[in-house]
Order: sequence, then C-alpha cells, then structure tokens
Amino acid sequence: MVLAKKVLAVKVLVIEDDPHVAGFLVKALREAGASVDHAADGKEGLFLASAAPHDVMVVDRMLPGLDGLAIVRALRAAGDRTPVLILSALGEVDHRVEGLRAGGDDYLVKPFAFSELHARLEALLRRSGSEAPATRLQVSDLEMDLLARTVTRAGRPVDLQPREFRLLEYLMRHAGQVVTRTMLLEHVWDYHFDPQTNVIDVHVSRLRRKIDRDFETPLLHTVRGAGYVLRAPA
Repeated sequence: MVLAKKVLAVKVLVIEDDPHVAGFLVKALREAGASVDHAADGKEGLFLASAAPHDVMVVDRMLPGLDGLAIVRALRAAGDRTPVLILSALGEVDHRVEGLRAGGDDYLVKPFAFSELHARLEALLRRSGSEAPATRLQVSDLEMDLLARTVTRAGRPVDLQPREFRLLEYLMRHAGQVVTRTMLLEHVWDYHFDPQTNVIDVHVSRLRRKIDRDFETPLLHTVRGAGYVLRAPA
C-alpha cells in the first residue's frame, strides 16, 4: 500500500482489537505525522476517549467488552463531539445507516486502503475545524512540541508529568489570558464541578518550579482572586 504523503499532524485514538489491523493503522498514522493512542478493547477505548481529548477517532464496530457503536453512543450522550470514523466488516446499507445514526461521522468498510482512510480523516477534520492544528507552541523562550511531547525553555529540556504537560499546553494555548480554576478543572481535569481540593494549586506550583525556578524572568503568574496567566515579559 502507498501511504499518503500529506502530514496529518493531529492526535488520533484508534480503537481496534485485531492486532494486525491495529499495528498497521498505528504505524501508518504515525508515519503520516499523527500522535496515536491505541486501545485493544471497547472498555479501554471508552476510558481513553474520556480521559484525554483527541482530534479524531477510528473505532472498530465489533470489539470485545463494549462494541464500537456503544462507545460512540456513550461519547455523544456525554457531549463529546470528536469526529469518529467507524471501521467494520459489515458493509450493508442497513449497517452503515446504523453506524451513522449511532453518532458516527463516517463509515469505512474493511478491507480498506490507508490512502482512503487518510483522506476520510482529513475530510472529518476539515468539517470539525481541526485541520492542520499547530504542532508547536511558544511563549517567549518556552517551547512545546505537541507531537514529540517535549518542552524546552531557552533550549533546556523541561521534564513534565502527563498532567503537567496538559496543564502547560492549556496555559500556552491561552497565553496572555487569565485562566480560572473552573476552566482548568473542566479542560485539564475534566471535572465539571469544584471538588474543593488544592489539586490545581499543587500542580501549578510544581509546574512553576519547573519552568520558572532557574530562570531570571517568570512566565507563570497568579492573579489573586481570578486564576493564573502565562505571559511573555513585556
């Protein structure tokens, strides 16, 4: 198979139990520039889909534990509008209609060519406004590579835990804006209420030590009574 050459610089979740199909998809998508998460059964797939945001999902219809349509229905019921491409060996019209009515955005029948899957993902991303997102973020001398999952400041690597990375990514995407605790709870922790804990303060404090402690000019600031702001020096 000839892989599409256009870069697909997005985060993709593949939920597929067939190890050969999954291995091919993960390898091909990464070669196309995507960051890929993979789940081998339905329950793990729903967990990964709910635990972190993705730009697009590729979901096999027949999965152990929880079938693909049940996953899509659960995500849509929770308000998750991430584009979903359903994969299935079931190609009859009634099967395709059932997949789309369950909340799928597109339906691709196995066996398939990767070039077609790639093109369909591009189309879904265009419709969702997620095509060609930024793969690098920068605020002053602080830089984040979203594909390599690395952070540097003044060229020096900054070692972050996964939650710290998500926190910094959100702050960098909103650089110069005051970000409230509620915003962080909803977009970094996926909480829609205040759990009355100091989880945000603890993580912000750790993040501040890592990105500011050894540098003359601080970038992460607390706005008393409002929240936090990451901003370049004037």
